[in-house]
Amino acid sequence: MSAGARDTAHNQIDTQRIMEITVKDKTTAAILAFFLGGIGVHKFYLNQTGAGVIYLLFCWTGFPALIAFAEFIYFLVMSPAEFDRRYNQQMLPYQQPIAQLPAPQQMAQNITVNIPTQGDQPLATGSGQQDIVARLERLNELRLSGVLEEHEFQAQKRRLLETV
Repeated sequence: MSAGARDTAHNQIDTQRIMEITVKDKTTAAILAFFLGGIGVHKFYLNQTGAGVIYLLFCWTGFPALIAFAEFIYFLVMSPAEFDRRYNQQMLPYQQPIAQLPAPQQMAQNITVNIPTQGDQPLATGSGQQDIVARLERLNELRLSGVLEEHEFQAQKRRLLETV
């Protein structure tokens, strides 16, 4: 392995390790806020060190515990996308949050299939019948593979058969 390939592999491993360390989990933050929020552990977990120190300094008053309980409830009702936007921001600048991606069934492609009409070339002269059959078979293959929807298939088929 060359030095460049070794460095690239090492950088990829480091990047994966950093990503595993820095991604914060909503459930973990909520559990920490509930059980150890009075001393600010959830704030340290969320890389809010200043707030964590303040919670730690005032833990003897009981106010940080009350605030942590409110934050526990807030974490429970917060959407995962909102949590990522607030606390995993360093991971999101180069990617769109998963919650905003369209579902696979909503993704679509526009594919145009051009089938020569009567003006482009003669269809039923000589071996024209075989040509039409071949074109109909090709249209059916496109329909079965999902490129053409049923109504598009029917329209193209009708157009081919009208030229005969």
